[in-house]
Amino acid sequence: MWERMSYYGMRALLVIFMTMSLQEEGLGFSKDNAYAIYGLYTGAVYFMGLSGGWLADRLFGGQNAVWYGGIIIMLGHIVLAIPSQNTFFIGLILVVLGTGLLKPNISAMVGQLYTDKDARRDSGYTIYYMGINIGSVIGNLVCGWLATNQGYHWAFGAAAIGMAVGLIQFKITQYKLGTIATGPTVQLSSQGVRNSWVAIIAFLLILVAVTAMMSTGALVIDVVSVAKYVAYIFTAIFVLYYASIFFFGNLDADEKKRMISLLLICIASACFWAGFEQAGSSLNVFAHENTDRLLGSFEIPTAWFQSLNAVFIITLSPFFAALWINLGKRMLDPSYGVKCAIGILIMASGFIVMFFAAQAAASGLAVAPYWLVATYFLHTVGELCLSPVALSAVSKLSPKRFAGQMMGLFVLTYSIGNVIAGVLAGSFGGEESGDVSELFMFITTFAVSIGIIVLALSFFTGKWEKAGLNKEQA
Repeated sequence: MWERMSYYGMRALLVIFMTMSLQEEGLGFSKDNAYAIYGLYTGAVYFMGLSGGWLADRLFGGQNAVWYGGIIIMLGHIVLAIPSQNTFFIGLILVVLGTGLLKPNISAMVGQLYTDKDARRDSGYTIYYMGINIGSVIGNLVCGWLATNQGYHWAFGAAAIGMAVGLIQFKITQYKLGTIATGPTVQLSSQGVRNSWVAIIAFLLILVAVTAMMSTGALVIDVVSVAKYVAYIFTAIFVLYYASIFFFGNLDADEKKRMISLLLICIASACFWAGFEQAGSSLNVFAHENTDRLLGSFEIPTAWFQSLNAVFIITLSPFFAALWINLGKRMLDPSYGVKCAIGILIMASGFIVMFFAAQAAASGLAVAPYWLVATYFLHTVGELCLSPVALSAVSKLSPKRFAGQMMGLFVLTYSIGNVIAGVLAGSFGGEESGDVSELFMFITTFAVSIGIIVLALSFFTGKWEKAGLNKEQA
């Protein structure tokens, strides 16, 4: 909860802060560059989850990875709170590295609290998801208010305090986790451990060198072009890593069937987040520039609109948790693939709403806030159909000896979606025109197409989701 408070509190401010003029104490970036940086940043946050899962499985253990990751995140927000442009990217990099350690491993630990036969797993992840979003509400409200009334660096500082509170809470209550994820699940040789540490140190040194060169102007990067290439690179890494586990992981026939079913869910996840993550970029800018935010004499901080998603999740999560349990009792529980397809289609309907809102705003008038309220409601319903269910699927369908890596690999689908989201926002909604209706219609068409394809394939893969599990239960 506290880690997401710090992350979402800062995330809601990022694009607006980058596009504000230097006179307004912003960075003065163009929208194209800001969208690309946002996509690269959020994509890198989730991409590092792949290495975070690997390190936890082989070196740290999940609990240590969460602890050290939280400390690095806190340090990143402290650096962002420093009122200096030269340290901005250093702060972002620290948050990326820390979240890569924390996020996949804390998600995997939730699944390890349940056995394969425990019907409460989906509901457990839904409750976990609700806790995350309580943090999101706190972050958006607190950091959004501070950014508007005290300045953006005060808001970044509040995110650091939130992460510090989370670290204290985690350490105090850590004993309740027992022996879950206390050590590596794969034992490396002493030479393997040394090689791993050499690789980690080499990576960090290269990262420091590149960051220093960028800060001094010795290295200039076209972030828009980089974002496009990174989307391809992340996708290629996902395919190669998934294939390596599938073909060289000594999987039996049932494990391979479950991995194929899981692949469809991963594809659905990447496509879903490519649309959903417009929340921090194009939808955020739409709220800032095209929405009437005045309530009498009070102006609603832009970041507060980001809280709508979390508020709706907190409200609706208990109903969805009960829904999956009741459907399971009646033997009517849809497969993971069907749930994900429904989630994508519902998310697409939110962009139909935004298409009409953008057309109204193109006339130059600020539109009413209820357009965004309706969109975030639909996106939330879609998210609850897909995201906690997909997390549960990864936990249940993954081969046990690859649990941490598979959760990290699944988090990579967030990364792919986030980078694509930034590229799309910049391609359709950059500096030249304030009309983003074309962007919203493109996402609608894309999401509907993917949703229909996933739904059709899930009727085949749904049977494979249970491969081997029924025999274990017998």
